[in-house]
Amino acid sequence: MKIKKLDESKVEIKDVIAWKDWKKFFNEVISEFSKNIKIEGFRPGKAPKKIVEQKIGKETILGAVAEKAIKKYYPEMLKREKIEAIGAPEVQILKLKEGEDLEYLAITTVMPKVELKGWEKKIKEVNKKHNGKEVKISGKKIDKELEKLANSRVKLVTVKRPAKKDDAVKIDFHIKQNNIPIEGGTARDHSLILGKNVFIPGFEDNIIGMKKGEEKEFDLTFPKEYHEKNLAGKKATFTVKMKLIQERQVPNIDDDFAKSLGKFEDLKMLKDSIKDGLKKEKEIKNRENRRADFAEKLAELVDVVLPELLIHEELHRMFHDFESQVQGMGVTAEQYLQQIGKSKKDLENDWRPQAEKRIKSSMAFGRIISEKNIDVSGEEVEKEMNKTLQYYKDQKDLEKKIDMKVLYEKTKAVLLNEKLFEFLEKM
Repeated sequence: MKIKKLDESKVEIKDVIAWKDWKKFFNEVISEFSKNIKIEGFRPGKAPKKIVEQKIGKETILGAVAEKAIKKYYPEMLKREKIEAIGAPEVQILKLKEGEDLEYLAITTVMPKVELKGWEKKIKEVNKKHNGKEVKISGKKIDKELEKLANSRVKLVTVKRPAKKDDAVKIDFHIKQNNIPIEGGTARDHSLILGKNVFIPGFEDNIIGMKKGEEKEFDLTFPKEYHEKNLAGKKATFTVKMKLIQERQVPNIDDDFAKSLGKFEDLKMLKDSIKDGLKKEKEIKNRENRRADFAEKLAELVDVVLPELLIHEELHRMFHDFESQVQGMGVTAEQYLQQIGKSKKDLENDWRPQAEKRIKSSMAFGRIISEKNIDVSGEEVEKEMNKTLQYYKDQKDLEKKIDMKVLYEKTKAVLLNEKLFEFLEKM
């Protein structure tokens, strides 16, 4: 075997697989070809080896056997030689002859070697910044949460009077420009709370005072910064029909309200519970901020040229997360990009510095894990996996639906990261 460094992120490997090892795959390859081709006089998979070889061709079979052998022994060689390869290699067969050793050349991208000088000092600086911060929850914050809670238990009472601010209403509306309906500008039984100002300025002002059954037409101009560029700054005609008016009766925030929630004896007990919840949220947020600072400071210490493959993979992950976020807003990634006037490539260019920082911090964390021998036991991983599997306990054929190997690796990675952060937080 010969290993040659091509640049900071690639190596060339010349390797040999002994004939006794690669010949094992001949029967498997012949069997696969036999099942997938039609040979007159034989059922699929039943044709003799010699006839299959004549039909397919010796070179094709040798190539398929070599591919299987490399797929099997290449990862073992990487592990043995401690080569941290990433992505699929470029493979070239150098010698392929039945009865002789198989020789091939592989060019692969490798993880750059990371040296972290002075990382302990950086971690201690972050801890000094965050340690001793007292988590305080103001009475104003608790009152605000109480208001949200009361508003979530509002009682709706249908009324016959004109609509006013804070009422819940149902309306039909359609929007026209130059007497032509605009796309997506029609809705029936649309629910709206007056005063929330979720429509463009002036829309709700025109609805306040309307009675059930009343229809009204008015002109408004879309804001210049409106997200749909074809409407921004332009005038449109709105036609609205009032369908339903309901008064929102918000419960008084008192002992009776606290008792109505089921598990509280009085308002003080409810306030204490809210305070504890807010405190825990703040503590979690502070911990996340500390860990983000760890990542930021460690990334600054990583001075390597990052392989394009790593950056591409990170950008791909970031775009996948972005797709999930915008889908939660009810639009596709393509629609959102169209609205903001950007392409996927534009986003990736914007994100590239952040992607590089994320990769570098991940590499730094990996280096510390290795240096400090931080690890988790199989028992710890399985215990955590069982918690996850509890969610699926009623499903049949669980093993077929969940890749246990993937779940094991993901669970181990999460636990390992948690152990690493706990270690850093104690420094």
